[in-house]
Amino acid sequence: MSDENHHFFLRKYKEYLSPYLETYAWCLLSNHFHFLVRVKSFESITSTLNSIETTSLTITEKKFLNNELNLSELIEGSFKRFFQSYALAFNKMHKRKGNLFYKPLKRLEVGSESHFNQAIVYIHANPVKHKIIKDFTTWKWSSYQAILSSTSTNLIRNEVLKWFGGKEQFIKTHLEMTRFYYDNGISIEDED
Repeated sequence: MSDENHHFFLRKYKEYLSPYLETYAWCLLSNHFHFLVRVKSFESITSTLNSIETTSLTITEKKFLNNELNLSELIEGSFKRFFQSYALAFNKMHKRKGNLFYKPLKRLEVGSESHFNQAIVYIHANPVKHKIIKDFTTWKWSSYQAILSSTSTNLIRNEVLKWFGGKEQFIKTHLEMTRFYYDNGISIEDED
């Protein structure tokens, strides 16, 4: 995936999913990606959708507002639109046809505080797992640097840093956990 494709992917993600999701971490690789997100509250999503001109709402959004779809179905529909939009544009740009995404979206629920820590580190260190690079801190297609920077971001940066106890602890935890995972061949998921 080229830099242009990565940028485009992130723009489409923001366009289609930021009204519904808060993003803690992400990482893009050439053949897959990871996002750690939290679905916004029902009230927040409803308020956002009610502020949009009805003629601009999708059928899925209208059905959600009319209680014909639940929140999970709204999110699934938004991911579907995101994937379709990206795939159509990618295929047009690269003069190709056919499916771009072969595996269905895989969702894992983060069930504990330790799993939350593991998920963020795992996402950021994923390029090391796949032997793309040796030092995940240099991978420009993850949220690691954005969390450490002071530039504008759509990430929930302050919440993540607070969770880890600040920037220094965020860095230290990442380095220690990454070393432990890959020295011991441990994965927090069964496969990508």
